[in-house]
Amino acid sequence: MSWQAYVDDHLMCDIEGHQLSAAAILGHDGSVWAQSTSFPQGSGGVTIKKTGQALIFGLYDEPVTPGQCNMIVERMGDYLIDQGL
Repeated sequence: MSWQAYVDDHLMCDIEGHQLSAAAILGHDGSVWAQSTSFPQGSGGVTIKKTGQALIFGLYDEPVTPGQCNMIVERMGDYLIDQGL
């Protein structure tokens, strides 16, 4: 099965008459393996940090860079981890 089939057949599947508005599978390096036609494309992105009890999401658009977003989100995540959260 191709990566696109995972998006089309599984992530964008019909569930009780509804479906996700967009979906994608990306590599850790940011490469797009597969995406729905409605998945946003542009100069922005997202950073996600998992702590012991939370997920922190940071979304950005230019002129913020991926590295800047990562630094901000990672800093908050590290703080929460230090606090036992």
